[in-house]
Amino acid sequence: MPHDDKITAAVLVIGDEVLSGRTKDRNIGYIADYLTAIGVDLKEVRIVPDDEPEIIRAVNALRQRYTYLFTTGGIGPTHDDITADSVAKAFDVGIDHNPEAVRILLEHFKAIGREANEMRMRMARIPDGAELIDNPVSKAPGFHIGNVFVLAGVPKIMQAMLDGIAPQLRRGAIMLSRTIRVDAAEGDIARPLADIQSRHHGVVIGSYPFEEDGRFGSNIVLRSRDETSLNAAATEVDALAVTLTGTDLPPLWS
Repeated sequence: MPHDDKITAAVLVIGDEVLSGRTKDRNIGYIADYLTAIGVDLKEVRIVPDDEPEIIRAVNALRQRYTYLFTTGGIGPTHDDITADSVAKAFDVGIDHNPEAVRILLEHFKAIGREANEMRMRMARIPDGAELIDNPVSKAPGFHIGNVFVLAGVPKIMQAMLDGIAPQLRRGAIMLSRTIRVDAAEGDIARPLADIQSRHHGVVIGSYPFEEDGRFGSNIVLRSRDETSLNAAATEVDALAVTLTGTDLPPLWS
């Protein structure tokens, strides 16, 4: 796929069980890592309940703001799986049993000896005009409409779906990063770190504190799409680390 300057995305997690804490989300971090690796910037994550108006509002807001929107959850066979209907209403299109999805599910249920009952076949209901997303794990497809990709909530299935759609995604330049450990508390490095940031506008610098053996330190993460700019900023942060530790250390980049 062609590379563009900046491709953005949002993730919309749908499900009462996530908000209640009953289900611990394992998809957000995976999607973030996946998108970063292919040059797509994840800019926003929202979690909404199984509530149609909430889903519709979130889908319409996020799909207009970013290049892509990925949703997870709510496309199973139960009464509270309302993502497909909500997305159809967000796009103002109808929804019905998709013939190809019906075929896939009927063949699958026959092969595993399960009844293709009404509730199971709900998973074949797809918004008009949407394209199916293959599900090699449990066969019930996701779908893609506009710039919205509707994926399963089960991590193994979601991951397989993401692999399937990745080749069709537009990609930006890969975000490069360096991590430098500074054995000093954030309060001690805040001012010099701000000065370094002011000199390197093309580099995003973040400070992430940690505690180890009763002592505080910070991992400084630098991110940029320009390797020269990134290395210049990293050299200054490394010099700061040496100054604060009083030790002539080799670069701590990782």
